[in-house]
Amino acid sequence: MTRRFIVRTFGCQMNEHDSERIAGLLEADGLEATDDLESADVVVLNTCCIRENADEKLYGTLGHLKSLSDRRPDLKIMVGGCLAQKDRDLVRRKAPHVDVVFGTHNVGSAAELLRRADSTGPLVEILDAAEELPSALPSKRRQSHSAWLTIQVGCDNNCAFCVVPSVRGREVSRPFGEIVAEARSLAAAGVLEVTLLGQNVNSYGRDLTLARRRAGPEAPAGPNPEATPNLEAAVFDAGSAWVKEGARRARPLFADLLRAVGAVEGIRRVRYTSPHPKDLRQDVMQAMAETPEVCEHLHLPLQSGSDDVLAAMHRGYTAERYLERLEQARRIIPDLAVTTDIIVGFPGETDADFDATLELAATAAYDSAYTFIFSPRPGTEAANRPELFISPEVIAERFRRLEVVVQRSALARHRDRIGRQEEVVVEGPSKRDPSRLTGRTRQNKLVHFDPPATGVPAPGALATVLVTGAAPHHLSGELTEVLTRGRNRIPVNVS
Repeated sequence: MTRRFIVRTFGCQMNEHDSERIAGLLEADGLEATDDLESADVVVLNTCCIRENADEKLYGTLGHLKSLSDRRPDLKIMVGGCLAQKDRDLVRRKAPHVDVVFGTHNVGSAAELLRRADSTGPLVEILDAAEELPSALPSKRRQSHSAWLTIQVGCDNNCAFCVVPSVRGREVSRPFGEIVAEARSLAAAGVLEVTLLGQNVNSYGRDLTLARRRAGPEAPAGPNPEATPNLEAAVFDAGSAWVKEGARRARPLFADLLRAVGAVEGIRRVRYTSPHPKDLRQDVMQAMAETPEVCEHLHLPLQSGSDDVLAAMHRGYTAERYLERLEQARRIIPDLAVTTDIIVGFPGETDADFDATLELAATAAYDSAYTFIFSPRPGTEAANRPELFISPEVIAERFRRLEVVVQRSALARHRDRIGRQEEVVVEGPSKRDPSRLTGRTRQNKLVHFDPPATGVPAPGALATVLVTGAAPHHLSGELTEVLTRGRNRIPVNVS
């Protein structure tokens, strides 16, 4: 009988993308995907380690799997991802019933590691450098109409609270031509929306152009230098726009990439995550405004509104500079939605620091915000200052106050959209009310609406919805037109 596998993901978009690759590799090796844990022969837990509760979720899940493993000795349990990279041998010491532990840099070996565990028993294999970038691997996407597109891995920043550089490594950009080629391949497969994925997308390509610059010019730049055979590699690495520059200075290529991916036939929407405020450049804002396929949504992590806390975090910008960048983006990009990340209770955060965060959040008037309680991660600078930790009671009260400010601005932003016609990509039935459909606007806002009596649009369909209601986390509306039908019909119960 064909073995079945299930992949469960704890974490961010990077983890989700890695999970798609793991699933693709296992399917390519002859296994079959299932959503039923009880019937799975292989359970893969792909982990995150950004916050402490990720550890708790993993080890809690492994505890529940122990009884299943006792009942089914042939069950194989694999743990991969950031937490596996960080904890390494600790995973099996805490959970001896785990068969395979592998890190972020050897996702591509998932199927091979399972085969080795089948023949030789449990193993731990953690690499400290990537074998290959995730997008070079087979993939099993959850949605046929949208896809992650990795443009870089790793991070060169040193934020005091973040463990990512130690588990993902130094920043490495994929060649420009390779990314555009994958976008074309995705479009040919029916994908209409891609999300460019990296730890700091603003700096994409800086390493590529720096390497090219150090290697020396291949030939003088001209009106059509890519026609010169010895420049083909440079065009593939850094794109024709950079090659045509007379100076060919070392610089990020993200603005060029947005334009190039947006120009791929069949791609209707381009999103990206995540940028860093200190690296957000005007050329990126111009590319967003001038490329119709790039969505009007900017996720700009704030983390704190206090200059003292931002300095302690090593964020590289001040509150004033952050607001200047935000105002510039809203001025250049019409109808821009802005979301953010904010940490509450960073070590040493005073009442005055937190009040500055509240004030900046109110001024910024975000469309939504992901708010997090500080979580000390071993190996980070902030975790080594326990004498500055904030009491849980103070953090809880601050968190509640921040939520009030964030939801107030989100509701106001959403109410401003009532009466507007919004283009949405249909995602399928609403999780809370399967009789309704859910779609997402260009600004990445969730919209719930009733399906038509006949001809229900499938996931991936484009539709127009009139916004009739607003809440802090979603919009409500009425379907006015189905622009495209999507590939597959979906069952929707309509009373």
